Amino acid sequence: MKTARLDDILVHFEDRGPANGPALLFVNSLGTDFRIWDAVVARLPEHLRIIRYDLRGHGLSDAPPGPYFMGDLVADAGRLLDHIAAKDVVVIGLSIGGFIAQGLAAERFDLVRAMVLSNTASKIGTTEMWDERIAAVRANGIEALADGTMERWFSHSFRKTQAEKVALYRNMMTRQPLEGYAGCAAAIGESDLYESTARLKLPTLGIAGSEDGSTPPDLVRETTNLVAGSKFHLIRGSGHLPCVDNPDEYAQTLIGFLEELGHL
Repeated sequence: MKTARLDDILVHFEDRGPANGPALLFVNSLGTDFRIWDAVVARLPEHLRIIRYDLRGHGLSDAPPGPYFMGDLVADAGRLLDHIAAKDVVVIGLSIGGFIAQGLAAERFDLVRAMVLSNTASKIGTTEMWDERIAAVRANGIEALADGTMERWFSHSFRKTQAEKVALYRNMMTRQPLEGYAGCAAAIGESDLYESTARLKLPTLGIAGSEDGSTPPDLVRETTNLVAGSKFHLIRGSGHLPCVDNPDEYAQTLIGFLEELGHL
């Protein structure tokens, strides 16, 4: 277990593989921790440097009082990379992690070589929608949102055939700190990265799940297309967390992107 003191918070992270290996930074989604990447990481070449961390307010990282701002979350990622002296990094961000990937690429181009925008967008929903979700969580706990969230995270067939695995991810979501969930939800609600992402010029891959109820494929494709020369891949039969419900295709798609970059 590794921790890093990043100014105001203590962050839990993992840094495995050779220190001089091609570096990947995985950034998790709202209501999860870095274990969502377990199955994908297990399928990647061992010579890669794999960096994962729990977002502010999630997993074992500190959960300071909210609301949080996207600038806080982007700065956390940059400070972590500085702390462990990682550069020339490919950032793989899912959902809010994709926001962080876009922000980090825009603000810390000295660190980021390429990005994977997974099940994300430059803007998700409205401020009012996220305010309503935060109010519901504060009134009734994360449990109140859990069942509906599982329907967006996973396809119908996955929920039916992998009920025990879905139950574990439901537990993961409901056991996140309430303050962290609400704080990161506020960061999503106030964020619109359209203009900054449209100015980016770096290799970019978009990944979407055909049955994603949170960030539908067209939304992911639209954001990916903001970056000139980007590529897009649709994982059929997957929901909002294709790294969980289809890690084989996810890993192979990522490996293909890394091979084209010469980052393997």
